[in-house]
Amino acid sequence: MTMGCSPTQTEEAGDLRIVSLNPCTDAILAEIAPERLAAVSHYSHDPVSSSMDVATAKRWPATSGTVEEIVALDPDLVIASTFIAPSTGQALDRLGYNVERVGMTNTVGESIAQIRELAKLVDTEDEGERLIARIEAALADAATEDEPIPALMWQSGGIVPGDGTLIVDLLRRTGFSNAAAARGLGQADRLPLEPVLADPPALILVGGSPFAESDRALYHPALAALPDLRQAPFPSNLLYCGGPTIIRAAGRLKDIRRSMESAS
Repeated sequence: MTMGCSPTQTEEAGDLRIVSLNPCTDAILAEIAPERLAAVSHYSHDPVSSSMDVATAKRWPATSGTVEEIVALDPDLVIASTFIAPSTGQALDRLGYNVERVGMTNTVGESIAQIRELAKLVDTEDEGERLIARIEAALADAATEDEPIPALMWQSGGIVPGDGTLIVDLLRRTGFSNAAAARGLGQADRLPLEPVLADPPALILVGGSPFAESDRALYHPALAALPDLRQAPFPSNLLYCGGPTIIRAAGRLKDIRRSMESAS
């Protein structure tokens, strides 16, 4: 996370008006600084992409991230993704807004560090530590010392995650191994249906929509004919964000593993 002016260089932290343009930071700030949020990103009002409960997200107005919308909200602090459009970032910088650019986290450890950085930035360290404690408790509850179950996280269009991603870190912490890596595949590689049918993993975590044209392979009837293969839906909005999303993702993975163990 790049650091600009501290809160004391703009307003006292308790008076900060924060606009978040990133669904991952939306969810974190909603937990650690809800009174200071002036707006969240439009992604958080969409059930498909939101990393938090949509009803909760709608407590705040949403912005698509245009300069005009941000200026109208008159925030003291803008939390943006590192992928913010250069023209938007440059315009906000020229107008004198304090813009913090926050990147994706690829491990639980990175996510916890990001929570602490955000909490320090907005002077809510105690709230940040309480969120971290909840994350650590959820991971401890989902952990197991049993033999890892080979799991293929299969996303829309046959895309698989590689090692060095947050979802793979979560798989390993909750008793699974990354079946895509075992096939020599890396981040965002594509895995067709035929190799899966020829050498199926113990579990397919389905991260796509059954209504999408590109996702037909994920729901192919031939998969159901494999007697030792289990399939379980895994919401795509649990794949990319850390923070409180880790709690929901760990809980989902725990439930899937326990379901498999009870069925065996």
